[in-house]
Amino acid sequence: MKFLIDTHCWLWLLTEPKRFRIDLVHTLRNPSTQRFLSAASVWEIAVKHSIGKLPLPEPPSTYIPERMRLSKVEGLAITPAHALAAAALPPHHRDPFDRILVAQAQMEGLVLLTADRILKRYEVEQIGPR
Repeated sequence: MKFLIDTHCWLWLLTEPKRFRIDLVHTLRNPSTQRFLSAASVWEIAVKHSIGKLPLPEPPSTYIPERMRLSKVEGLAITPAHALAAAALPPHHRDPFDRILVAQAQMEGLVLLTADRILKRYEVEQIGPR
């Protein structure tokens, strides 16, 4: 399987894996499972840290790449096509970070791992932590 992991889910996997069903944790840890973190999530973490809304044990510039390496998560760049697709989505959700994740998951054929119930309104394969 191939997953695009929403920002909050990635942070939970690093710090609070008990928030996830055990079968999902096993699937995510399986070496054949591909795990992606969007550049939008990296940006969101860095922004929230810079304004004091997200404490991290070290600066995002070291925390994120090191945790991506340890969790074997690949980065997913945002393309112009992703941006245009996000802009064309119905206005169910106004958060631009979440909208780009939906567009990326749709366009790249990825399962979106998210706890955000509003995203269920979009036509994208999704799975929640519980």
